[in-house]
Amino acid sequence: MAFKSKIKWVALFVLTLSLASLVAHLSMIKFSSMNLVQYSAKEALSHDFPNTGSPLKTRRNKRLWGAVRSLESLQPHANPRSSYPVPDENTNGFIYAKIFGGFEKIRSSICDLVTISRLLNATLVIPEIQQSTRSKGVSYKFKSFSYLYDEEQFIMLLKNDVNIVKSLPENLKAARRRSEFPTFKPKILLLQIFIESILPPSMSEFQRLRCRVAFHALQFRPEIQILGLRMVERLRASGQPFLAYHPGLVRDTLAYHGCAELFQDVHTELIQYRRAQLIKQGIINDELSVDSHLRRENGSCPLMPEEVGLLLRALGYPSKTIIYLAGSKTFGGQRLLIPLRALFGNLVDRTTLCSKTELSDLVGPEAPLPADIFRLPLPKSEQQLIDQWKKAGPRPRPLPPPPDRPIYQHEKEGWYAWILEKDKEPDPSPMEHRMQAHRLIWDALDYIVSVEADAFFPGFNNDGSGWPDFSGLVIGQRLYERASSRTYRPDRKTIAALFNITRDDLYHPKRDWMLSVKEHLNRSLSEDGFFRQSLLSKPNSFLSHPLPECSCRIPSVETTKQIKGKDGRIVLGGEEECPKWMELARAEGARNDDMESAEDDNDTVEQLEPDAVDATSSLTSLIDHDEEWDPND
Repeated sequence: MAFKSKIKWVALFVLTLSLASLVAHLSMIKFSSMNLVQYSAKEALSHDFPNTGSPLKTRRNKRLWGAVRSLESLQPHANPRSSYPVPDENTNGFIYAKIFGGFEKIRSSICDLVTISRLLNATLVIPEIQQSTRSKGVSYKFKSFSYLYDEEQFIMLLKNDVNIVKSLPENLKAARRRSEFPTFKPKILLLQIFIESILPPSMSEFQRLRCRVAFHALQFRPEIQILGLRMVERLRASGQPFLAYHPGLVRDTLAYHGCAELFQDVHTELIQYRRAQLIKQGIINDELSVDSHLRRENGSCPLMPEEVGLLLRALGYPSKTIIYLAGSKTFGGQRLLIPLRALFGNLVDRTTLCSKTELSDLVGPEAPLPADIFRLPLPKSEQQLIDQWKKAGPRPRPLPPPPDRPIYQHEKEGWYAWILEKDKEPDPSPMEHRMQAHRLIWDALDYIVSVEADAFFPGFNNDGSGWPDFSGLVIGQRLYERASSRTYRPDRKTIAALFNITRDDLYHPKRDWMLSVKEHLNRSLSEDGFFRQSLLSKPNSFLSHPLPECSCRIPSVETTKQIKGKDGRIVLGGEEECPKWMELARAEGARNDDMESAEDDNDTVEQLEPDAVDATSSLTSLIDHDEEWDPND
């Protein structure tokens, strides 16, 4: 009996311990659950870069993020500098236009419209903007100027330049409906055909007017501006700088330059189909089938995301660098971004920085659209399939599923599924039209972040097509607001030659290869890239290189020599001296910079924690110990 009682006491003791352990675990769960939050990009960035005030984690590496000293004396100055009368109320009529195209074409065309109105002494009617010429399923609000820009501020800031009204007078509206006025429908919807990008020196005031429109008057509506700046704050919440990257992978541009073979999948067929359309329309005077690899070596094709990632690592950017991916749509999808994400884990975009509610609030309420009803295509006979395959051409085309396997719905609902069954691209659905209209807002957000970024790297600009491009506009505004900002201007022809040298040993390049990459990209930041940008970009789009017309130079100890282009125009060094108040503001800023200059000599590669040094790749180790060529040296 005594033995049994002892067993009971032991069992009771064990049960008591188990109960106490259960209570303790429940208490821990209760208190720890209060700190659990949903994953987001902002939390992930904060986890990677805790802002603890440690000098190692908050100090910037000036060789990666510092300003280009040779361009610091250039300041924005777009005010009129000669006799510039206020526009007369009695003008020579009205200019009313509808602008179709992407974000960059709309922005550039508005600037040209204002300049033309000033030149002709005409009253400008606020233009209609639309992403596509087709408007089925797109509400009228997506066509209005105020959908993207602040209409009131646009009119107010240009009141001394051009007379602007919100709409035509009622009598002219009625006459327009009766078709009493001629309507011009140019084949290529680009207003740059009416006014040249490069104007003679006697018309410099019109160039400065372009700058006032693009960099001051064209402000986004407050909701877009607030969210864009909020995204910038979230990117910098960890106390670390960030780099913005725009791939420039657009179907029309790839088709224009013949870069289809760089994809080697269904996207090749989609590009070739679009190229055939451009040839038929007379926009391209070239053959349909071209060697894409030769085009790439000539610098006519964009840098792929994988190549950009390798270039940034060769420059010395650590794997934890925050990179913002700009561009409302990247042709090729997320598959192309996998190598870049492997090199830089903190690759984010607007969808990771903003909630769905924040993005939907920018669009506003929309009328519901009818659901797209999926219908299986009519079955084809075996002979029809054989004839279709023979007519497909020499390129390998995607084959339909085997006859024994059913055709699933998701295989036919993709936006490129038509290429399996049809020779003609179907018209976009109402939902696709609506998504295209939304891209204007997404590009506006990306534009704000790219201009405010600590560094900017373009994947494709200066393409020579004569069309304005997103990266070119970003580079132009960064050059205007702060010419010394870290804006890379890579020569794609030189980069292609460097990659061809190490194609067989791509992920473990030699030491001299990395030094060559550093030297080229760092030179692209300073006068060399400045000069090349002026020669290639300015003839196509003035806004991509608005200097020297829209800048002034603060006198410094270092005198800048005048650099002239092949046509004799001054590219660099022909700026006027800045007003005195600019010199005083510049001197105050220089004193603040001198207080931090002592840190420049002791900078090491930033964002690397002590326990993570041993975990870096061999490529990064070589980069960290290389003697870097710096544009400021």
